[in-house]
Amino acid sequence: MGLYILETKGLVSFRYRALEQLVDTLESEELCVFLPDRSVVASDLFFPVKPSYSVERKMFIKVKLPWNVMIPAEAMDPNGLMIQRAVLIRLLDAFASKKATKDLGYFIALKNLEEIGEGRIRETTGEIVFPVVFSGITFKMFKGEIVHGVVRQVHKSGVFLRCGPCENVYLSQYKMPGYDYVVQGNPLFMNQNMSRIQIGSTVRVIVLDIQWKEAEKEFIALASLEGNNLGPF
Repeated sequence: MGLYILETKGLVSFRYRALEQLVDTLESEELCVFLPDRSVVASDLFFPVKPSYSVERKMFIKVKLPWNVMIPAEAMDPNGLMIQRAVLIRLLDAFASKKATKDLGYFIALKNLEEIGEGRIRETTGEIVFPVVFSGITFKMFKGEIVHGVVRQVHKSGVFLRCGPCENVYLSQYKMPGYDYVVQGNPLFMNQNMSRIQIGSTVRVIVLDIQWKEAEKEFIALASLEGNNLGPF
């Protein structure tokens, strides 16, 4: 099985559910779990295949993923719903720990558990491997895209913005035409119209370039205010 992009959206509406509520509603047609926890957790889930797909250039991407989930034999139960529960809990842990990939961007939400295949016993460990298919939502910026970011750091050379889960969107002073660095109290950039770029400001920028850092599982983006309708708002 490969990986397929189903849909791309500029705006995504999430339905928030606690894990306890989710595992009790496995048979519903539409589930969506937002996963804010990006800490490293133990995971037995891995990509069984190399993904191949095409994607339109939008920040939020709805994806369909085939993965493998390994369940200890002692966690199994003849009841089918209990099997679904065990698979989903392992899947949620693994999805939260995955953080990001170069091709798909940041993992944001698990939407639907669509298929659980027949379990196979792994001879080396005695665990049972279930191939699963689920849909989820990821976040990725693209060169030339206009995004909104919140300023989190201000330096003389420029500012760093947070755009969704991406913490490192850099806006250089050379890409802020008309803005000058001001050091009076808290540092900021300001233009002749008294428009300010400071910590906490929301700024509309255009993405100039994206770089993937494999070791950190992070993206770094370069941004600019050179264009129409760009700047703080």
